[in-house]
Amino acid sequence: QVQLVESGGGLVQAGGSLRLSCAASGRTFSNYAMGWFRQAPGKERESVIRINRNSIITYVAASVKGRFTISKDNAKSTVYLQMNNLKPEDTAVYYCAASSRVVFGSIRDYDYWGQGTQVTVSS
Repeated sequence: QVQLVESGGGLVQAGGSLRLSCAASGRTFSNYAMGWFRQAPGKERESVIRINRNSIITYVAASVKGRFTISKDNAKSTVYLQMNNLKPEDTAVYYCAASSRVVFGSIRDYDYWGQGTQVTVSS
């Protein structure tokens, strides 16, 4: 089992920045690829950005490219989502997730999920 706990969400004005953290406990963190997802009210959960177990970023959604980045600190068992130049359309609950699979592009590929943290961007 892997437990994931997100933190760092909140209310920010458009153009501002936030850094989300996702702390993992349980099994060896370095064995997992990690992803950040988000879900806005009335919408499906979508993949935002993904990083493999070797800390190589493998996917960035077009809507956040150039503004968001992900990093993985195996020593701290933590993955981060740095969000810059935030826009109102970034408002959502953000989830981190862990995958033990080699291919981890689908929501179904993720074994463990955090509880989510709310990000609200005001205009």
